[in-house]
Amino acid sequence: MIETVNGSTFKQMVLFGAACIAAQKQEINDLNVFPVPDGDTGTNMSLTISTAVDELKKHDPATVDEAAKITASGLLRGARGNSGVILSLLFRGMSKVLKGLQSADGKQLAAAMSEGVTTAYGAVMKPAEGTVLTVSRLAAARAVEAATEHNDPIYVLEQAIRAGETTLAETIEMNPVLKKAGVVDAGGKGYLVILEGMLRCLKGEPMPELNGSESRTRADFDALSEEDITFTFDTVFIVRKKGPVDLQPLRLYLTSIGDSLVIGEDDDAFKVHVHTDIPGNALNEAQKYGDLEVAKIENMRIQAQDVAAGRKTISADDLEDEDEMQDENEVTFAPAEKKIGFLAVCAGDGIADTFRALGVDTIVSGGQTMNPSTEAILAEVNRTPSEVVFVLPNNKNIIMAAQQCQGLTEKQVVVIPTATVPQGITAMMALDPEDEDVDSVTAVLTEAAANVSTAQITYAARDSEFDGFAITEGDYLALIDGKLFDTDRDLNALLEKLAAYAKAGEKEYINIYAGDGVSDADAAAAEELFAEKSGAEVASVRGGQPVYYYIISME
Repeated sequence: MIETVNGSTFKQMVLFGAACIAAQKQEINDLNVFPVPDGDTGTNMSLTISTAVDELKKHDPATVDEAAKITASGLLRGARGNSGVILSLLFRGMSKVLKGLQSADGKQLAAAMSEGVTTAYGAVMKPAEGTVLTVSRLAAARAVEAATEHNDPIYVLEQAIRAGETTLAETIEMNPVLKKAGVVDAGGKGYLVILEGMLRCLKGEPMPELNGSESRTRADFDALSEEDITFTFDTVFIVRKKGPVDLQPLRLYLTSIGDSLVIGEDDDAFKVHVHTDIPGNALNEAQKYGDLEVAKIENMRIQAQDVAAGRKTISADDLEDEDEMQDENEVTFAPAEKKIGFLAVCAGDGIADTFRALGVDTIVSGGQTMNPSTEAILAEVNRTPSEVVFVLPNNKNIIMAAQQCQGLTEKQVVVIPTATVPQGITAMMALDPEDEDVDSVTAVLTEAAANVSTAQITYAARDSEFDGFAITEGDYLALIDGKLFDTDRDLNALLEKLAAYAKAGEKEYINIYAGDGVSDADAAAAEELFAEKSGAEVASVRGGQPVYYYIISME
């Protein structure tokens, strides 16, 4: 019988939970309240917790405090979609209660779960009932109560899961959308799957094998060409400290002359990894803080293949394994060249080119069914050469992940809650390039985005009934601002209905973004149809986006 949870046990519990949700992710994806192919809750939660698994595998945490902290940090940076962000918040709250503890008994585990719920609710602007928030709240409430009955981690988790399952079944009645679709909340189900995995670990059951495809992929550095290398010299060195030092000024200097910066330190020395064109300057600056002990400099343009190996064992022979350190900390940080910069999340080369033409500095690839993680968004925030970075998520399910970047970087991050690509494009079109007042730009972008109606045409992934529509797998579906507008087996018939809608709404400007797989002839025909039927000014763009045959902006 396990009476307390220590660092090693907590690590195994998280690994077990990750394996369980990876095995059931499709089942969770299928709990989709809408028949469009955006059932990605299971995928998002699985990918989110897999980042914590990656971090935990690099460490052997001796205390539950350390294990919970590593888990929370990995989840935060790997959070994908709203479900992934909320999952990270639940574990972040847990880590607050477990801070400073060698191990946790049943009461402390229950208190940690309760604090996780408080943290998650506090971060969600408009908490909706009948979701993972409800399931986690009532599960935690029962955990706290159970801990007073029997102060045992296994009993506490058993009772929490039992209450959570009861609540999950009731989510159908709590949420009108779930009731119409006849399914329970996918996020709540995913959370319970993770808790069940953690419980099974405590009970000593064998861990299900985690599919290797669920692990976060590592960049193929062997595929890099000389053109991919921004700075020439891969520079690594150790400096023996002269005494207590603040390395922040050195960090800022090195980010101004290079990228891929990693600085690790202990009480006696610090080691630096940086890519730069002027390694001598880096060494000279570092010697202000101590005595140079050893250095290694490689020309990455000449030895491109060695760079791949160098990035895995980047340090000189005297350095300890640098690979772990680089994976944890490597990031490209662009010094501010201007006051305001912009980042957009989108899928499709044509849409990305449109954003760039409107002044967007950096692009994160993602969108429907492809929600980027907080870490992926943060990396591009740091690469944006400005003091303030405005982020356009362009998808309702990416907004929360983008908001988590705030406070994780020296740059000021402002998230404009654009729910669609057309909202993001219209926001950028309304921008005054000379305006550098953050409040003013925020107001302009937000107002412009709110004035756009977005139509999207996709297909049904399965048979369903929703909002009075009997939907058959393979039907074309038209959505307007995220709500089902109509269905048809004929794509052109849907386009005509949307054009009539635009005319009835007296829309004046229409932009049509043709998706991947839509021929030029079909895109031209759609443009002609809208011009004829709507009476608006119509333009067509080769968007190249997946999932949606057409994304249509109406103003």
